[in-house]
Amino acid sequence: MNMDIASIGGLALAFIGIFVGMMMEGGNIGQIMQPTAALIVIGGTAGAVLLQFPLSIFLASIRGFMGVFFHRGTDGEATLNQLVGFANKARKSGIVSLDADLAKVSDPFLRRALMLAVDGTEPSEVRKIMRMELDNKAEYEEKIPQVLESAGGFSPTVGIIGAVLGLIQVMQHLDNIDEVGKGIATAFVATIYGVALANLICIPAAGKLKIRQSDERMVKEMMLEGVTSILEGMNPRMVETKLRTFLFEQKPQTSETI
Repeated sequence: MNMDIASIGGLALAFIGIFVGMMMEGGNIGQIMQPTAALIVIGGTAGAVLLQFPLSIFLASIRGFMGVFFHRGTDGEATLNQLVGFANKARKSGIVSLDADLAKVSDPFLRRALMLAVDGTEPSEVRKIMRMELDNKAEYEEKIPQVLESAGGFSPTVGIIGAVLGLIQVMQHLDNIDEVGKGIATAFVATIYGVALANLICIPAAGKLKIRQSDERMVKEMMLEGVTSILEGMNPRMVETKLRTFLFEQKPQTSETI
């Protein structure tokens, strides 16, 4: 499990910038620490999202959100080297010889593709079956960022609801002008929470998840192309050259994660 420095550092930088700017203007963190406002915004947003999406998708989005900060990525370079190794072995000993390596393959998608190849499935059928799995998985996974995007759309409005509710309470104490001033300031904290939840957390996290899903799909595409190329008897050097085109945009894992 890798810790994503960009995600954690970016979120920390955003909040530090806001808090420092607020204190430079004479404010303090205690002014915006309102549990009631947080309850209204988080509870209202979660309720609206649950109304829009099934519970399973909602729970998957929570796991996906945690994956923004702690990510178990696929090493594309290591996968490429593994596929080239399979190509060399298949060229020397035949595709059936890869049956002994199936237990060592950690990625379920690659293992299933190799099993089909070892069982003598035609390359076109392997491609068709595994492509169907890829498409179905992509259709499911694309709903996870949609949950976060919807939360980002709902939370500012829920924040306004919280502010209006606070103002209603303020209007009941117009006889005490000091309390009115404090009450108005407290009421608008809900709006801050709603806007911050949308623009500092939900929407950016949805964007990061989309990038992660795209990178993972590219590696899966490389696996499928590698297995079908091996099954077609392609020269290992040609296999490596072909598969490396899938990685030309990938950055080393160490550049963003530790």
